[in-house]
Amino acid sequence: MTRSTPFLPVIRRLSDDFSIERVFSHFASRPGCLWFDSVPNSTSPVDEDVPLPRYSFLMSDPIATLVAEVGDPDPWPVLERWYRQLPANRAENLPPMQGGIAGLIGYEAATWLEQVGVSRRNDLPTPAMSLGLYDWTIAMDHAEGTSWLICQGIPEDAGLDRDPDRPDQAANQTTAQTVARATVRADEIEDQIQRALRNSVPTNTPCDHADPCDRDQVTSNFSSQEFRAAVADVVNRIRSGDSFQVNLAQRLLHPAVISSAELYRRLRVANPAPYSVYYHGDRFEVLSSSPELFLKLDGRSVQTRPIKGTVPRTGDAAEDQRLAESLQRSLKDRAENIMIVDLMRNDLSRVCRDDSVQVRKLCQVERYQFVQHLVSIVEGTLRDDCNVIDLLKACFPGGSVTGAPKIEAMRTIAELEPDRRGPYCGSMGYISCSGHAEFNILIRTVTAAGGQWQIPVGGGITARSNPASEEAETWTKAEGILRALPGPQ
Repeated sequence: MTRSTPFLPVIRRLSDDFSIERVFSHFASRPGCLWFDSVPNSTSPVDEDVPLPRYSFLMSDPIATLVAEVGDPDPWPVLERWYRQLPANRAENLPPMQGGIAGLIGYEAATWLEQVGVSRRNDLPTPAMSLGLYDWTIAMDHAEGTSWLICQGIPEDAGLDRDPDRPDQAANQTTAQTVARATVRADEIEDQIQRALRNSVPTNTPCDHADPCDRDQVTSNFSSQEFRAAVADVVNRIRSGDSFQVNLAQRLLHPAVISSAELYRRLRVANPAPYSVYYHGDRFEVLSSSPELFLKLDGRSVQTRPIKGTVPRTGDAAEDQRLAESLQRSLKDRAENIMIVDLMRNDLSRVCRDDSVQVRKLCQVERYQFVQHLVSIVEGTLRDDCNVIDLLKACFPGGSVTGAPKIEAMRTIAELEPDRRGPYCGSMGYISCSGHAEFNILIRTVTAAGGQWQIPVGGGITARSNPASEEAETWTKAEGILRALPGPQ
């Protein structure tokens, strides 16, 4: 490792042979461990000029936390205060996450924004919001093959939950004090990285597809008949004019038989995706191989990439091409995608400049390990009087996992889905001191809690939906995760 001259933030170039995969085991069980894992070569878009993530970030041990359950006082104003008090220290020409706010905004965090209700059961509870203030970040640039340790030196007593009318003690810190603190922390993390590298073992655990999980141990909160009946109920509601589209999910369960860190290593091999993430929360973990970007803010430029429309991959190139062409021609799938594009255009228009919201790509096919999706890209320019928290509140949760109109669709979800979604269909992401922010949508996600792996899978229901086909689509989406689960122990 080589050292650079300390400045705000303190930056250390890591050795050329460094890899986050090799040090993950050291940090995986640390409080608040977060690995934003943009698995390289995880997707193959037909439209080759679509940029995909190039960075991965690893962090742990936040110096402050914001955790809220449904029924607690509204945490969104606290998050707004956190954001306004972040140091604006940006190092140019380095990966965008350089310390800041990061973590989970679960699906039910929407209950503080709108009167949408919640599902009746909460048998495996997790927080509706679980965020941390992270002082240091390990950043890896896959395109350049370089890695960095970035440390801000935020004081432990920064008091981000303080009364905004009280004097800001953190603001009185001198630059020298902050650099000294950041340097000490960077030294500590560097030492941990070196020890982790010395003790590391291979982490790309192969998944033995010849010995897959026992599917008899996989249970659902719907019987097949119940799920198809729920789909038919949604179709009837749509035809009655309640909604245009509703995303309906079944929750699969499997007993947790290995550690969450080990399962995540298996998952990233079996089902790689560009917006993957691992999160070690308090008594729960989130493991996601998400292909979907919810929101990205770069300066004032906003982008969202809604996914709607799915067909499987078969392993036969000619058959996959035939399915992709069929997907692009499908009136039902295109309508599903376009409805969500329109919803996201409307949500972005609430906080973006007039006439800046544009559809850059519409219904393009992207191929993943086990599925092919229709993906669109909507962009806009954030208004000067709005910030990233305003953007999140205007758009959360993503329309691709609710339906349209959003509020009515969410009320239907709360009525028909027996269990709260928790992290599923919420977002994991970060708001960096650099001014950059990025959040995924938590699909293709496992939540580990209470000795169980929760694996919800769903799809958009429209007036053209066939209940049997919709049920089959949920199992297609589950395949990549189920293949990652270990066989009998």
